[in-house]
Amino acid sequence: MSTFNRKIFLTAAGACGLLLAQIAGAETKIGVVNFQRLLEEAPQTKTIMQNLENEFAPRRRELMTMQNDLKARDEKLQKEGAVMSEADRSKAEKTLRDGQREFSRKAGEFQDDASTRRNEELGKVQKFLVQEIQTYSAAQGYDLVIGEGVFYAKNQLDMTQQVLAQLATKPATLPATAPAAAPAKPVTPK
Repeated sequence: MSTFNRKIFLTAAGACGLLLAQIAGAETKIGVVNFQRLLEEAPQTKTIMQNLENEFAPRRRELMTMQNDLKARDEKLQKEGAVMSEADRSKAEKTLRDGQREFSRKAGEFQDDASTRRNEELGKVQKFLVQEIQTYSAAQGYDLVIGEGVFYAKNQLDMTQQVLAQLATKPATLPATAPAAAPAKPVTPK
């Protein structure tokens, strides 16, 4: 390692040490948010999931009716196929196959559409929740709030319940346009 590289490394290590020492010496308020729990329990998520259920219910009912009809046709063909004329049995088998293909196509489209909409709406909720966490954190004077990747945190640090309580005071539907997020507090050495 050249002398220049050593000087840069030692300078960077010293700066990191000073920053850590300042952070450790100062009263730092740290919070932990269980984002998965927040996403599952937020009233806004529950409202969106119910709206999606209502949106896709007619198509789901149509698929269920179609599936029941195909099942009834199949059972009829199984029972009466031996006594049917060759032409009638062939026609019934073709109608059943065509119906099954149509059902498979519609079921696949339904699944794709439902997944796409679910992902779109959950993305909106996730953005909203991050903004609410930032707003709550800034209002409560937190210096650092962490979420994913925490393997241990004292219960006193977990502020998920408080954020959920704040979310309960908000409308259960998301705003048409997301409010501007509170800017994150930059870490600056003192």
